[in-house]
Amino acid sequence: MTNRLAQSQSLYLRKHAENPIDWWSWCDEAIQKARSENKPIFLSIGYSSCHWCTVMEGEAFSDVAIARYMNANFVSIKLDREERPDLDSIYMQALQLMGEGGGWPLNVFLSPDDLVPFYGGTYFPVEPRYGRPGFLQVLQAVHNYYHQETVKISTFKEELRLNLQQAALLSQESRPLLASIELFQQGIEINTSVLTARDSGPCFPMMPYADVALRGVRLGLESRYNCEELATKRGLDLALGGIFDHVAGGFHRYTVDQTWTVPHFEKMLYDNGQITEYLANLWSAGVKEPAIARAISLTFAWLEREMTAPEGYFYAAQDADSFLTPDDIEAEEGAFYAWEYQEVQELLSEAELSALEAEFTLTPPGNFEGNNVLQRLQGGKLSEIVESAIAKLFASRYGQSSLDLPIFTPARNNLEAKSGNWLGRIPPVTDTKMIVAWNSLMISGLARASTAFQNQNYLDAAIKAAQFILNHQQVDVRLYRLNYDGKVDVLAQSEDYALLIKALLDLHQATQQGFWLQQAIAVQSQFDEYLWSIELGGYYNATPEASTNAIVRERSYTDNATPAANGVAASNLVRLALLTEDLEHLERAEQTLRAFLTVMERSPQACPSLFAALDWYRHCTLVRTTEEQWKLLSSQYLPTTAIKLETNLPTGVMGLVCEGLSCQEPAVNQEQLWAQIAQAQNRSTNFSRFAHF
Repeated sequence: MTNRLAQSQSLYLRKHAENPIDWWSWCDEAIQKARSENKPIFLSIGYSSCHWCTVMEGEAFSDVAIARYMNANFVSIKLDREERPDLDSIYMQALQLMGEGGGWPLNVFLSPDDLVPFYGGTYFPVEPRYGRPGFLQVLQAVHNYYHQETVKISTFKEELRLNLQQAALLSQESRPLLASIELFQQGIEINTSVLTARDSGPCFPMMPYADVALRGVRLGLESRYNCEELATKRGLDLALGGIFDHVAGGFHRYTVDQTWTVPHFEKMLYDNGQITEYLANLWSAGVKEPAIARAISLTFAWLEREMTAPEGYFYAAQDADSFLTPDDIEAEEGAFYAWEYQEVQELLSEAELSALEAEFTLTPPGNFEGNNVLQRLQGGKLSEIVESAIAKLFASRYGQSSLDLPIFTPARNNLEAKSGNWLGRIPPVTDTKMIVAWNSLMISGLARASTAFQNQNYLDAAIKAAQFILNHQQVDVRLYRLNYDGKVDVLAQSEDYALLIKALLDLHQATQQGFWLQQAIAVQSQFDEYLWSIELGGYYNATPEASTNAIVRERSYTDNATPAANGVAASNLVRLALLTEDLEHLERAEQTLRAFLTVMERSPQACPSLFAALDWYRHCTLVRTTEEQWKLLSSQYLPTTAIKLETNLPTGVMGLVCEGLSCQEPAVNQEQLWAQIAQAQNRSTNFSRFAHF
């Protein structure tokens, strides 16, 4: 018997439809029920491709005794963090304030009257293990605590609420942003240090930090960290490591070890968009490692084959787990991706096996539960015999060669996965919803890769996805975050606006078509209208309509798996100011940076995207040039430069380089033009440079 989540559009919520728990989605009716019955709310937040969310669904949430106790004593709400990142952010911060580590599933207990949490955690097993209490024990203790310790709970909640409000109510600083270079240098150094080698623990892509390190290369700052070395190493770790699917393309979420070997196998669109853009930037900066080009090419092939809807938008994610056989009850992590040595041995000739072993980790014992995750042993271009061997692995996994498989129709749920007519392995489930923010990250990645590698196919895919968003995600002049098979849902949040504007600006830079700039201006106007904080500066995470039941109204400045909306927004505003000469954009960028100046000083490692925005603000450069020079410049790494085609340059002039609205002398040859751009991107910044901007 299914519960009410069976009718949800969210794949994550539907995965809990068979639980014996009387689940609700986040809604006024559920909250009112908890208030009228004086029951604490159990709020459980996760996402469809989350491995430990899947584990808890199959264990604690499927346990009849646990469900019976929950149904009698709690109002239980399931929330998809990908639908409501604003609520997820609030309750994740609350959990961390309780002294708990972050992560998903995020499980918190709320007082129904004010929705403030008083206890929480992440994964809870059915029985005590891993140093964690059994979930039924937790539920019983929380129930007794809620009804017997009302004074303690009230005191605790008041302190928690105060801390959340203090974090949300940062106000603008009045100090000039350009007066001191120390803050900027500190931000580059500390965020670069995050990329240093770990002795243990998992490895995440952390692209906002890598972006700051790559930006620091051109600046030549004195530091104990080598920006160039660390930025390059991060790119090579990604392109060569087991985090990359060397057989079929696409990057996994992270690796569970410090050597980039064994991944947590889900593939998220947002990671692949950010990594594609970063690797393209690294290539443009001069790191011409063949593995980088191969990684982007294969990732694009995976995107087209498995992650692109017929309408042109990109799906959200693929699960880490999949079934070995249709008769299996539980899916296994990595089953679709890992290889038994004997299986590979039977697929390949002796020469192919030998060649593959010389390039990749491949041994009889394996490196992952008796199986092998392929990781490259060195860079360089792979030989034809190695590529031939990999092609055979692809055909074994998918049942067809990559040439014969232009579209691999996704399994949208476990039933489809197990009953599908798969010629190869049973694939993981794909979450086919469209998320504006994540699509925008992929659009930006493809737009950048198209200029770095002069590849029209990358650009065409980016344009098609952007056109879908512009044509289908705006209803009554309001942008919507989600699309479920043609139906829009959830008003756009700040990350949707910020990342879409960035994507539109990136398409403008890749095409020099005014249409994309005009669309960016229009979306920015909507962003300003609905989410700008007049009192505090910066942008709220969610609209007033969506914030009715939120205990605070946050403005995102912390970079997590995706870059923070306000950091991206501030960079966008500087770019818009350069391209439109509308100084209101610059003023808003400055107000945004001032709003978070205290955070940048006290916790620079929390906000690399704000330092990227500060880089744009300090070194903003506009190049008016010819079509020929634009094509050459667009393939270079110019992190604080906007390019604009100019048809009215004087005869013999190749370009005009402007720092703000203060321009250098017209460049009459390529050498002079490029020297001026280099100087502008690394100029000694002081306030007088911006006197006319």
